[in-house]
Amino acid sequence: MKKILKLSSIAFLLFAGVACENDDQKIIQGKDAAELLAPVNGATYVLLPENAANEMTTFVWNHAEYTQQTSSNYEVQAAVAGTDFADVITLGSTQGIKFLKLTVEEMNGLMLNAGFTPYSEAEVDVRVKSSLGDNSEIVSYSNVITLKITPYSTELPKMYVVGNFLNSGGYGSDWTPANAVPIASSGFGETDFEGYVYFNQASFEYKFLPTNTGWDGDYGDNGDFAGVLLQTEEFNCVGTGAGYYRVKADTDALTYSITPTDWGIVGAATPGGWDNSTALTYNASSKKWTGVVTLTAGEFKFRANNQWTINLGGDSDGDGSMNYDGPNLSVGAAGTYNVELDLSNPRAYTYSVTAQ
Repeated sequence: MKKILKLSSIAFLLFAGVACENDDQKIIQGKDAAELLAPVNGATYVLLPENAANEMTTFVWNHAEYTQQTSSNYEVQAAVAGTDFADVITLGSTQGIKFLKLTVEEMNGLMLNAGFTPYSEAEVDVRVKSSLGDNSEIVSYSNVITLKITPYSTELPKMYVVGNFLNSGGYGSDWTPANAVPIASSGFGETDFEGYVYFNQASFEYKFLPTNTGWDGDYGDNGDFAGVLLQTEEFNCVGTGAGYYRVKADTDALTYSITPTDWGIVGAATPGGWDNSTALTYNASSKKWTGVVTLTAGEFKFRANNQWTINLGGDSDGDGSMNYDGPNLSVGAAGTYNVELDLSNPRAYTYSVTAQ
């Protein structure tokens, strides 16, 4: 009787071993989940663009242990605090390595892609998910820590100009918010919006929108038509004379203005020297001022209305775009050049001078 029991036990163990091997190891259970050690719970991070390349933090954890000696895969996960990871944000993953370093720029990008609001502090839960080798069904989760993170945006805040001028000139349909022309402020929290709009009607009407998705919160004129904005019981702003206008609006001071502009190139390198601009022509399809100009080696700038009140030169603040009253530009050799000035992206103005 004892021999029969012993043989039965051996047979059961052999069967169990075969079953484990043929069941993709689904019954192997984790002994100890990974433990997230750093950063500390409650740590606060205010992300800044000037620190983009710097390390924000390094997530460090202990290895998860399993009954089988197989390399563990790790995924650092985040989610809105208190949501029990209903929508997981993957911060990064490693294989057998128990730390993950993220730069300020990397974390900021992850936050923005997940829909967090720039310059607004968000509470984020973080945990480490571990899995065994190639078997994704054997998983465990670490302890959860909560971080306070404030992301940033390098995109300037925008308003939008909508009106009857949108029915032609490459802008789209009449009074459609989605086709409104953007103007931008000088930075986050600033209300000094500016940009350029091609009003293609002899008599035109327009308004200002906080977004290009609808009419909520739109601004118009207070009824005096003297450049004062109003949000309730407002009138359409009006103008006469088709042309290319510099548009400004301040939602704090509640003021707005439009200035007609005709752009040209001026300077020692140009036919008119520093006294007379060589005119460029606006192309409504490309939204650029263009011209073929004979230049000599020397310096030049762009200016509006053959005056110095509005002029654009080189990048003086390191943002990669032209600046008002910026440094002189230059061309290295005499020749015939195709000159283009692009003011269609508010506060991100660019130019090109290409030899023919």
